[in-house]
This record gives sequence, structure tokens and C-alpha cells, in this order.
Amino acid sequence: MQDLAAFPITRRWPARHSDRIQLYSLNTPNGVKVSIMLEETGLPYEAHLVDFGADDQKTPEFLSLNPNGKIPATLDPDGPGGKPLALFESGAILIYLAEKTGQFLPADPAARYETIQWLMFQMGGVGPMFGQLGFFHKFAGKDYEDKRPRDRYVAEAKRLLGVLETRLTGRDWLMGEDYTIADIATLGWVRNLIGFYEAREIVDFDSLKAVPAWLERGLARPAVQRGLLIPSKG
Repeated sequence: MQDLAAFPITRRWPARHSDRIQLYSLNTPNGVKVSIMLEETGLPYEAHLVDFGADDQKTPEFLSLNPNGKIPATLDPDGPGGKPLALFESGAILIYLAEKTGQFLPADPAARYETIQWLMFQMGGVGPMFGQLGFFHKFAGKDYEDKRPRDRYVAEAKRLLGVLETRLTGRDWLMGEDYTIADIATLGWVRNLIGFYEAREIVDFDSLKAVPAWLERGLARPAVQRGLLIPSKG
């Protein structure tokens, strides 16, 4: 294990426990994917709040770890070969943590790729489209007189929820009986859509059956409840 002081990010966010995974994040739908995964796996970690209000994500220290300036990012002092590994992009981090622990990603090759398929569905569809709907429905975009952008994302969000509804009908989780990184990646976004984005009615969420039941099952998991609050803003 190398000294994490060699990584510039630790100058702004010092590691109190340099033998643990360092998580740099905020409890947004993307951020909580990794905090939930860390809570689910039981891996020792240390969480650092990246405060967007203070533009922490634009500092040289943060950009040294993630040049894209987005959360979450991680630094594992015990990466492959015992060398530190820095990662950004929540989907990549989930796959890494799943393979590191042998949890929440099937060992069977076909099931593994099917799980990654649903993870990519979240990364490329659910996250970006739900986020745009949030902008046009709740935030600055709501004041635009032209409602066509909002309506476009409403329609796309409803379509994506329909895909999830079809997939989850008759299944507890996206992969059936097994809870995986695909569920971990998606839960926070669906929760945000109907909660923080206040889009429950506009996307006809209550007309669905399988998705609300899946969301309830996921949010009932103790590790999910803990992960949704990490990093603490207090």
C-alpha cells in the first residue's frame, strides 16, 4: 500500500484512515450509488463531502482525481496488485467494487453481462433523462415559456419507467431473485424523480405496479437507508 499523500486530492481532503477506500462525493442520485454499494459490501471507507456550493468539484485537487469534475470519485489504497487505484464514473466504480468483493455482480458470464447491460441502461438513459426532467420541471427550466423541452423529457421518463415496469413485472429485482449493482444504480434515480424532482404526478408513477414495489423493497434495505445520507452535509 502506497502513501496516499502522493495524491493531490488528499491535500484538500486529508485521509484520516489511509488504509480505507476514500470516497469523494455528495448524496445526489449518482453519488449515493457508491455510498450504498460501500455500505452493502461492508468495505471500510472514509467519506469526504464535495461541496458543489463551494465549487469543490472545480478545484485543482479534485480535478487531479477526476478531470471531468463530477462526483463520485474514489481512491482505493489497496487496488489491483496492492497499488492505489483512483476511479471516477459511478458505473465503473460499482463494477470495480463488485469485482473486488465478489458481491452484487453474478459470476456466471451471461448473467454478469446482462447485469452490466441494465447498469448501462441506467447510466445512458435513466440518469440523464430523469435529470433533464428535473431541470425543466422543478429548477430554472420550469420558467421557460416553451414547454416542449419539458414535455419531451416527461415522455422519455415515462417511456423509461415503462421499460423498468416490464422488466420488473414478476421479478423482485432487475436480475430476478438477485439484488445487483443494476438495482443499486437505479434506485436513487427513481427515488429522486418522484421525491426531490416532484415529478410523481407528471410521469404517472402511481399507474405503475412493479416499479413502486421494487423501489419500496430497495429503500427498505438498511444499507440503502444509510447510503442515501452519505456523505453527511452536517
